[in-house]
Amino acid sequence: MFDSLSERLTNIFDRFSGRGKLSREDVEAGLREVRMALLEADVNFKVAKAFVESIRERAVGSEVLESLSPGQQIVKIVNEELVRLLGGEQRRLRYSPQPPTVVLLLGLQGCGKTTTAAKLALAVRRDGHRPMLVAADTYRPAAVQQLAKLGKDNQLPVTLPQGGMLPPELCAVGVAEAKRLNCDVVILDTAGRLQIDEKMLDELKEIRKRVDVGETLMVVDAMTGQEAVNVATAFDAAVSIDGVILTKLDGDARGGAALSMRQALGKPIIYCGVGEKPADLEPFAPDRMASRILGMGDILTLVEKAQSKMDERQAVELGDRMLAGRFSMDDWLQQMRQLRDMGPLEGILGMLPGGRKLMQQAGSAMPSEGDLRKMEAIVLSMTPGERRRPDIIKGARRRRIASGSGTEVSDVNRLLKGFDQMQAMFKSMGGKGSKGVRGKVRALRQLQNIDPTRIGV
Repeated sequence: MFDSLSERLTNIFDRFSGRGKLSREDVEAGLREVRMALLEADVNFKVAKAFVESIRERAVGSEVLESLSPGQQIVKIVNEELVRLLGGEQRRLRYSPQPPTVVLLLGLQGCGKTTTAAKLALAVRRDGHRPMLVAADTYRPAAVQQLAKLGKDNQLPVTLPQGGMLPPELCAVGVAEAKRLNCDVVILDTAGRLQIDEKMLDELKEIRKRVDVGETLMVVDAMTGQEAVNVATAFDAAVSIDGVILTKLDGDARGGAALSMRQALGKPIIYCGVGEKPADLEPFAPDRMASRILGMGDILTLVEKAQSKMDERQAVELGDRMLAGRFSMDDWLQQMRQLRDMGPLEGILGMLPGGRKLMQQAGSAMPSEGDLRKMEAIVLSMTPGERRRPDIIKGARRRRIASGSGTEVSDVNRLLKGFDQMQAMFKSMGGKGSKGVRGKVRALRQLQNIDPTRIGV
């Protein structure tokens, strides 16, 4: 996500940070590079120009040029302007005071709308609501069946068309069914088209007449860049949308759609799709996204992901075993699976401050998804006793494990050596008293009830 833009901006700011003093010429040269980086990221020309101008107005003042750390001041200004460009305050889904809240999803064919409907239902369910899906795309082959399967796989109720029902009637029936089942959010998956046409727009208008729609959200493919902004603008002019859901943002190395959307359209991005799994839909937070783009990480989102995937009591017990040097292969396997549930390793590291640089330095040494699967196969080929006590795994056992996991003995040796090193490192970190890691962990546990958003992370 934003890899190419982030790399360009990081290189520009690294040159600023290495200077004790900056002249106006230095700032102007850097801003020209920022502007080029934005244009190459497929950001709207007018948006890029206005963004750079807003930075220039603040960066050439005495606050920066006479500062003891001008490079840091410029990064601070760019971060603040980037947050403003992305929308400033986070815009959340608005729930109706008189349920159900009806969310109308619209968009072009192929933007990921049906999958997004199910992801959105799971997102509102995590917020404590009871969603229902309505399969109102009766035109695309298998669209109804796709939503029905997504609903079944994720235990979500779905209203399906019956007896040649037209979409407006189906949407009205879905809302009535939601009231009967006490569902307080209804998500309408309407038909997509290869282009904006009158028939499609008339159908959307008719749905609005039959149903009291609370939120009209446009689903757009982030990877189409500037074209995504053009499509959203055309839809907004025709039917007036309330916000945007950007899909496939995890595959968008440039970021042009995300950076242009709010400024060019005047509508907020509410959610973004960051993966293929049903849970991979995140609320769009401008401050967190700006931090990711500038390589500062996104600790709050990482913590939220970890909290949703890991049991707190198990994590505490596991931490105690690690620091005591009693970390087993079963523990390692559990941790690895939880880590993989949080998403691709690159995405997790990208949320850490300096994570992108770490990945660049690691290069080919970074474990791939295939490497992780291979390591999991090796551990699963061990007996329960071997997983508890890896030190008993000698020559014959190693050959048996390699054969059972479809790997080489050298792969087994490498895994066991790495595990031994990790055990030794954790044991040395354990320490005693308040100065050791264990003492620090105890102190940190006392802060668990503090709201992380109140801390300057």
